[in-house]
Amino acid sequence: MSPLKPNANDIVTTAKSRYTTKSYDVTRRINDVDVQVIRELLRFSPSSTNAQPWHFILASTQEGKERIAKSTDGVYIFNRAKIVDASHVVVFAARNEIDEEYLQHILKIEEDDNRFVADPQMLREQMHGARSMFVNMHKDAGDLDAWTQAQTYLNIGQFMLGVAALGIDATPMEGVDLGILDAEFGLKEKGFRSLVVVSLGYRAADDFNAALPKSRLSEAEIITEI
Repeated sequence: MSPLKPNANDIVTTAKSRYTTKSYDVTRRINDVDVQVIRELLRFSPSSTNAQPWHFILASTQEGKERIAKSTDGVYIFNRAKIVDASHVVVFAARNEIDEEYLQHILKIEEDDNRFVADPQMLREQMHGARSMFVNMHKDAGDLDAWTQAQTYLNIGQFMLGVAALGIDATPMEGVDLGILDAEFGLKEKGFRSLVVVSLGYRAADDFNAALPKSRLSEAEIITEI
């Protein structure tokens, strides 16, 4: 059976209607059903060779949001309210290294999920060989960390569109002190580095950015059709 085909117009409408929320309604919370969908969106993002080189911190309590908001002390104080007033907040972190132990861990999960049922030994070896090739290629080039961060940004992009489809507003922020986040949650010791904080919730009635028109480069400037 073919998967259900989403309405393309709905996808474009969602992409055009979502925006970076500047002020949240502190009285509104994301319901438990949608929070579970948010968890699934984080899990089911694509990544190169299915490496999934990421970790997420999901704050649903005021205490959790305050811990994340420590990263706005000082120069980034303008982002504090976007964190503490939101319903939920996600910290996106990327894996610093991909070693053989992690490669075997991913392979075992794929095996348990019946990815190799047609020919277990051959398909398992092929998958491991392909993934190892790309990982080693980036290790040799000295840009493995940039590669894992790029995979995490793939997740962020899908995540932003996904939550918008749920009618949930969001604010992606690089304007935080990543060193503070890494220390607060022991990310370095766990083999990760924080990249982006995304606040989630529902816009306040006086959020000025909600009414502003979209502004994007023209198709002629960004698309070359051949």
